Amino acid sequence: MTSKKILITAGPTRESIDPVRYISNFSTGKMGIALADECAARGATVTLVKGPTQVHAANASVKEIEVMSAAEMYTACSQYFGESDVIIFAAAVADYTPKHPAATKIKKKEEEFTLELVKTKDIAYELGRVKKEGQVCVGFALETDNEMENAKSKLSKKNLDMIVLNSLKDEGAGFQYDTNKITIVDKSGNVVKFGLKSKAEVAGDIIDYIQKLS
Repeated sequence: MTSKKILITAGPTRESIDPVRYISNFSTGKMGIALADECAARGATVTLVKGPTQVHAANASVKEIEVMSAAEMYTACSQYFGESDVIIFAAAVADYTPKHPAATKIKKKEEEFTLELVKTKDIAYELGRVKKEGQVCVGFALETDNEMENAKSKLSKKNLDMIVLNSLKDEGAGFQYDTNKITIVDKSGNVVKFGLKSKAEVAGDIIDYIQKLS
């Protein structure tokens, strides 16, 4: 992959409620970071746009760009998308963000508190709309039900070339594990299932598949 430029997103995003609270998820970023290391080991030029996590790429050649919110991740991805040959959307981006984040800490007063949320930009969808011929876009789908149906829907809607499906029903898969169990679905309708493996091994399987497409 020595001639390839790869853009990868990883980790969660944090959407501020006030200066001390936020909305987020349990993503550690390990899968996306394993993918970055695997691509770098194969000689690619890798840019990793990473949400807040303590995990870093082991390969010193990986360019890490640290962001906090979904909006910041979208801005960073937009900057590097056009020059990238392969784009892997592995981050767990928040779907909603507070409409009016408070400037000061919200005090506990009322028995009930309502937080108004608005949708964040769907990064894979927005960038998929401007994808150029020859670019390969890869998405992830972490699902709890109707897994294959939801994954195929995302594959089509977001103009992806392939999607990596995880199910939280599978023990050892998903967030906060060093292992993962995936199914790859590509735009031609091919479905390939893999057993439970370390995330480093899973990264190898994913990149092998991408190289067949690119």
